[in-house]
Amino acid sequence: MSVTVASGRPDLTAAAAAARPADAVLADLASGPSGLSEAEAARRLAQGANVLEARRVSWFHVLVRQFASPLQGLLVAAAALSFATGDRVNAVIILAILLGSALLGFVNEYRAEKTAADLHGRISHTAVVLRGGTEQPVPVRELVPGDVIRVGLGAIVPADARLLEAEGLEADEGVLTGESAAVDKAVEPVPEGTNLAELSSCILMGTVVHAGSCRAVVVATGRRTEFGRIAAGLAQGLPETSFQRGLKEFSLMLLWVGLSLTVGILVINLLLQRPFLESVLFSLAIAVGITPQLLPAVVSTSLAAGSRLLAKRGVLVKRLLAIEDLGNLDVLITDKTGTLTEGRIGFEEAVPSAGLGSDDGARRLAELALLCCEVDPAEPGATGAGQNPVDAALWEAFPDLPARLAGHRRLSLRPFDHESRTMETAVAGPGGAVRIVKGAPEAVLEACTGVTDADRAALESLFRRGARVVAVASGPAQAPGAGHGHDGGGQLALAGYLSFIDRPKGDARASLARLAGLGVEVKIATGDNALVAEHVTSVLRMSPGTVLTGAEVEAMEDDALAAAAAGARTFARVSPEQKARIVKVLRRTHSVGFLGDGVNDALALNRADVGISVDSATDVAKDAADVVLLEKDLGVLADGVMGGRRIFANTIKYLLMGTSSNFGNMFSAAAASAFLAFLPMLPGQILLNNLLYDSSQLAIPTDRVDKEQLRKPAHWDIRAIRRFMLVFGPISSLFDFATFGLMLWVFQAAPEEFRAGWFVESLATQTLIVFAIRTRRIPFLRSRASVALTASVLAIVAIGAVIPYTPIGAVIGFWPLPADFFLALVGMVILYLVLVETAKHFYYRAADARAVREAPSRAQERAEARVAVGLHHGRARVHRRAAPFLVHTGKAKVRRPPGHGVAAGRR
Repeated sequence: MSVTVASGRPDLTAAAAAARPADAVLADLASGPSGLSEAEAARRLAQGANVLEARRVSWFHVLVRQFASPLQGLLVAAAALSFATGDRVNAVIILAILLGSALLGFVNEYRAEKTAADLHGRISHTAVVLRGGTEQPVPVRELVPGDVIRVGLGAIVPADARLLEAEGLEADEGVLTGESAAVDKAVEPVPEGTNLAELSSCILMGTVVHAGSCRAVVVATGRRTEFGRIAAGLAQGLPETSFQRGLKEFSLMLLWVGLSLTVGILVINLLLQRPFLESVLFSLAIAVGITPQLLPAVVSTSLAAGSRLLAKRGVLVKRLLAIEDLGNLDVLITDKTGTLTEGRIGFEEAVPSAGLGSDDGARRLAELALLCCEVDPAEPGATGAGQNPVDAALWEAFPDLPARLAGHRRLSLRPFDHESRTMETAVAGPGGAVRIVKGAPEAVLEACTGVTDADRAALESLFRRGARVVAVASGPAQAPGAGHGHDGGGQLALAGYLSFIDRPKGDARASLARLAGLGVEVKIATGDNALVAEHVTSVLRMSPGTVLTGAEVEAMEDDALAAAAAGARTFARVSPEQKARIVKVLRRTHSVGFLGDGVNDALALNRADVGISVDSATDVAKDAADVVLLEKDLGVLADGVMGGRRIFANTIKYLLMGTSSNFGNMFSAAAASAFLAFLPMLPGQILLNNLLYDSSQLAIPTDRVDKEQLRKPAHWDIRAIRRFMLVFGPISSLFDFATFGLMLWVFQAAPEEFRAGWFVESLATQTLIVFAIRTRRIPFLRSRASVALTASVLAIVAIGAVIPYTPIGAVIGFWPLPADFFLALVGMVILYLVLVETAKHFYYRAADARAVREAPSRAQERAEARVAVGLHHGRARVHRRAAPFLVHTGKAKVRRPPGHGVAAGRR
């Protein structure tokens, strides 16, 4: 066997290391049991970090995407043909306007891409590493071959590593092998040539510690790992969200409308024996005009602005579209620790049992508890770093005890598991070998004999005052191997209880009220006793609800659980599988968010519509989450919900604009081309009109949203958008036809003057209508647009009015308009907005009545859509698992994103 030396540092493959003894691997890597020195680690890190390359969307990628629409490609081809046949001015105008539109979209989309990349870089992942004989947290990207690491329950393995010590270790390697069952791990080497799925003496990057803990030496990092090979060139696409599906459905609807208009206009113009190339350009310009060209830019700008705002409040969004999903929530399931409570678990008191005595019983109880931690207190250099919050609080409360326990020697360890809810050690000390069990009081008491009524009363008293309680029991260890398994010794006697306190947050009540005002129901899922959870809900004055225990959940069928869970406020003593099952049944009728930070939360995080974790969470919890909080704070989550709903509301404003006045104007152009002796507007003029209109709408993401639009989730309703188009589109066309009559019969306008008049009128009506469409209230009086949107719209209307008098207007074929035209225009615009406001009143009154009638069927449709689509698949699983190791490069790989198509523009 040879060791590969890459850039001056040793590297082994996992397969090679697995076949060699642990001591030999340490020697091969020029390392030792105490790990590397800081200086040596820094030297090796300079040769390459523990990262994978993720091909980031570069500026070139984003720019190319602006021209990816087949419709635009056809228009460019037709313009080029027009240029070749002599009509060079019109061809250059078309190409210049298309380029301007593309650059506008590019600037906004590229800014959004950079925002997403910056947020990714702010999410931290660390590993516990032995450097110079001292354990310390180190960013996973700084691991190097030869580092000795400690990996515990719930951790994502940060590199390929050879086991040095293992205690009850099991790993979930499904991301590499596809196997769903966890595999046992042991220190003994395997035969040479063993396949990947059977490398039992190694742990592999990207896999998850399912049970137990270990020490291991890193043998390979980054792209040299087994995981790095399968994740090379990883694409960053994730499963399609409901938001993306809605955009796709909308795009398909406009695709058919656009194709129908395009074909109809082309046929009519050819029947009227107009020039073929002119007819093609006009038809394609109409199709471009009806498609929401800047929809991707509007959506990206909204999402990026929302993510930046949330990031300032300590909320990092791993994928931008999760912001919109956050806005859809109507049920939030959360643990109480850190969200409803302060999250600072402090040791309160040790309550020894009657059998342990009262003189020095509390001190003896603390010693037993400290000897039953995953970290051996008798081991040199051992600290409380990296331990679970309860054990860390215990080490902090008794800093002098580890030194007093130096004479003890650990014989065995069974790490904590969620099935038994206990952990167990066997320790040899001055008084002989002792077996210690620590964990959930109910589980420990069940294993003990001689428990008195006074002991049980003491436990209930602790529960009722809201304390988190850990029970400790001890007994003789019958053999050196005792302690493995659940019955690894003789009878156990209760030693007592350790009480920890985590006080309710001062602002939790206000945060709960905010979420309730947004229509989000908060439910608690906890591993604590029901009395503890009820104490917290009582202190915070949460709305009443039933309490379901894990035992009751286990006994219910899915249908019964769905009914019971809907009315429950608290789920107590629930297992990870039960949490995931609760999320699953609630998702039948609700959009569910789950907030968790432990390994026992990962399954539920994966099942939820939106998984939410915290930066201090276990790696597997952060891996499964869509949103990461720098601090647990329900108030910030309320901001996220409002942000998601604001983004959805503003996106819908843009879509309603495109399906009302914009559609009406293009329909008017199609109809006018059938009876006029000339084209009502030239292709370049249509594209300029569309560019100016789209530019005015780029400020929509800054717009205010009425409070009633934030009180409950909104959902995609393509049928409602279609009805909106059929109501308000004809109103727009009605005023277009009035303008045609004005120009033809009042002003006896020439074609150039006619086109200028309709250009100004159509731009004014289709942009000013945003003030009416953006709100269900009376605009200006009861709901005001943002300053940016108001200024943008008025500026574009003014620019449109001035263009016919400029050299640009002359180049594109406009003549100046008479002053009387603008007097008529003001009257028509006022009448138009009044008519739209009247139609809006009746439209929404009918829509509200229809919504009440159709509510049950719509809820069922949404439930079926959630089941049909699902949230995660294998490719997404690999992508999320790779998140701690991803870096961005400047390389681009052009790909067509989901929902991309003719009508989708550049989605």
